[in-house]
Amino acid sequence: MNELALFNSFFNHALNDTMGDFNFGTSFNVPKVDVKETKDAYTLEMDLPGMNEKDVNVELDHNVLTISSHHEEKKEEQNKNAKKDESKWLIRERRVSEFSRRFTLPDDVNGEQVAASFKNGVLTVAIPRKALSAPKRIAISAD
Repeated sequence: MNELALFNSFFNHALNDTMGDFNFGTSFNVPKVDVKETKDAYTLEMDLPGMNEKDVNVELDHNVLTISSHHEEKKEEQNKNAKKDESKWLIRERRVSEFSRRFTLPDDVNGEQVAASFKNGVLTVAIPRKALSAPKRIAISAD
């Protein structure tokens, strides 16, 4: 198998098919990925605008690559020139953002050499391939 399998692809497509153009806002905001295959490696690229390398976790466990983030806004901004109780939040949805994507990697991946880099809001994960052993012919002995 030379294709990355997505754990959450069915969920994402099911929501898009059943809900049409309805925007879930931050509830189901999942970054999209591009995956390229060459004879030596797979390369995964994910756009993460407004984030940096400290906001993102990349883990590999038993051939499952997980890319996730949980960012919570910590401080409350106040306008120093505004009078107390002049304004108040009616809706505040942008305080927490999180996502998690999981990819089942094929058997030809060299998990020891997977590397990730972050530049200009784009996460790039380089996933080198290793040569799979060729089928071995087994001699049959006769008694």
